[in-house]
Amino acid sequence: MNTYNKLMKMFWLFFAIALFLFITVRCFTDGYQKWVFYYPFVLLALGMYFFKKWMMNRMEKHIEFMKSKEAADRNNE
Repeated sequence: MNTYNKLMKMFWLFFAIALFLFITVRCFTDGYQKWVFYYPFVLLALGMYFFKKWMMNRMEKHIEFMKSKEAADRNNE
């Protein structure tokens, strides 16, 4: 599951970069008025990247907490 999470985190980052470059090029070739409305999708992809990063850190902290709690429960028995 950890490999999947890392791959998806990188996917969202690369997707945001590629989408930004694509939209920017299209703005210069086809006109800004036509393509400016697609920039929120770049922000959405960046948001997904940061959300994935935040959730992965949160999950790692929770796993460490559960391990320490389990060790403490074993010591109390």
